[in-house]
Amino acid sequence: MKTIIYCKTLLTPYQRLDDHSIIIEGNIIASLIPGKERPADGDVTIDAGDMLVTPGMVDVHVHGALGFDANDATVEANVAISRFNATHGVTNYCATTYSGTPENLLASIQAVTRTTWPEDGARQVGLHIEGPFISPKYRGAQPESVLRDATIDEIKRWMDAGQIKLITLAPERPGALEAIRFCIQNGIVPVVGHSEASYEQVLVAADEGLTQATHTFNGMTGIHHRNPGVIGAVLTDDRIFAEIIADGIHLHPAIVKLVVRAKTPERTVLITDAIRAAGMVGGESELGGQRLTIKNGAPYTESGGLAGSMLTMDKAVRNVMAFTGLPFASVLCMATITPALSIGLQSQIGTLQPGAFADMVFWDSNYTVCRTIISGKLVYQA
Repeated sequence: MKTIIYCKTLLTPYQRLDDHSIIIEGNIIASLIPGKERPADGDVTIDAGDMLVTPGMVDVHVHGALGFDANDATVEANVAISRFNATHGVTNYCATTYSGTPENLLASIQAVTRTTWPEDGARQVGLHIEGPFISPKYRGAQPESVLRDATIDEIKRWMDAGQIKLITLAPERPGALEAIRFCIQNGIVPVVGHSEASYEQVLVAADEGLTQATHTFNGMTGIHHRNPGVIGAVLTDDRIFAEIIADGIHLHPAIVKLVVRAKTPERTVLITDAIRAAGMVGGESELGGQRLTIKNGAPYTESGGLAGSMLTMDKAVRNVMAFTGLPFASVLCMATITPALSIGLQSQIGTLQPGAFADMVFWDSNYTVCRTIISGKLVYQA
């Protein structure tokens, strides 16, 4: 089937193109044709009108929404999370688990593998395993009882059960460097997070292939002018992508601005780190058996610590624009092509170019998501 989308303005995201038509063959972008003269030979034609057309967003770190999370290990949970993401302009995402028993994590991975993804939901492009190879001191809301050292055997079991795209670990723990090397050999992105590593230990891990930091500043050693810590390594090593939760709660707006200035939009990855409380209003929630209280738009443990977020990617984009003063086009990169690049899928997702999946978002003048198209099909309309 051939679909034609008429765009007054589109962002690829690196380029702004006015008066272009996107030609879609099946679920792939075939070409971008300039000119106000519109091709009329499509099976389906869509006129974007005054809406801005961009690539669909990519969230490489999202646990759940609407009362479900990936650790539920059910098809129902995965379908609900997929559909919720699409309503906020996310067309591709990595289902993310938190630390659990070996049995729970294996079951969660298997549930993702056996899920038939809904036509009106975001595409799941691989799993992000956040823990259990992390520091007890910086575990955040993750249960200490299930934390353990990294082993190649356990990673192999995960790989046998499903497509693993990222693994967050603490590089100072026994077995971590071996795990990083194994990840690189098998196309998995090793990520530093929930770590008390020194600056030097992070650089050694980067030498072995580590290329990303999970929710930068949260769950890791802070920066000191004589002890740079994890943060110092992440901000100064150009090999490392920095994930950030831009909800205005996990990071002060000035820190968001600092990270983007240090890393640039080409190395800053917007994530939600959303848990099952996302999309819900007030009250209570749960994470790994812990009771959470929702206060001022964020979930907290009984001890007062943050436990994931309730952020959505479209809100993150608007927040970063407000926090940094950067234009929409620059911030959009951090939600589309940069996360795609961080997981090696930049030719397929997060971009409007021939050969990529036909995934896109229509935005209004207030940068609110109006429509989401995945694989050339309209799956959400406000």
